[in-house]
Amino acid sequence: MAQALPQHSNLTVITNNINIVNILRFSPGCEIIVAGGTRRRADGGLLGNLTAQFFGQFKPDFAVMGCSAVDADGDMLDFDLSEVRVSQAILWQARRRFIVADHGKFHRSAPARIANLTDVDTLITDRHLRPRWKAV
Repeated sequence: MAQALPQHSNLTVITNNINIVNILRFSPGCEIIVAGGTRRRADGGLLGNLTAQFFGQFKPDFAVMGCSAVDADGDMLDFDLSEVRVSQAILWQARRRFIVADHGKFHRSAPARIANLTDVDTLITDRHLRPRWKAV
């Protein structure tokens, strides 16, 4: 998703991911605000209470975020409680909420609940959903 942003202008991007900063750093149309926190080595995400508190200071027009899994009842799940706290802070502050989840997320599980798909405005995925998912 971040790779599509450099062609736009007048954007303020608030992120907790170093990889997104690197994608957008030379884009003249993007102002980038970066959260502090503890860096997760696996993916460059910044996490923890400091990060969650940071996102509580903003009221963005859009939140675009992912999750590790989507349960059969539509709950969005993650493996890391620190990630869950940050995801919830981002989700609840935004005016419009977009979740990006590839088809594989619908066939796995994780222990920690972020929110339910009914709490988001738009689900973006790479395949058509089975009828049971469309009803959620």
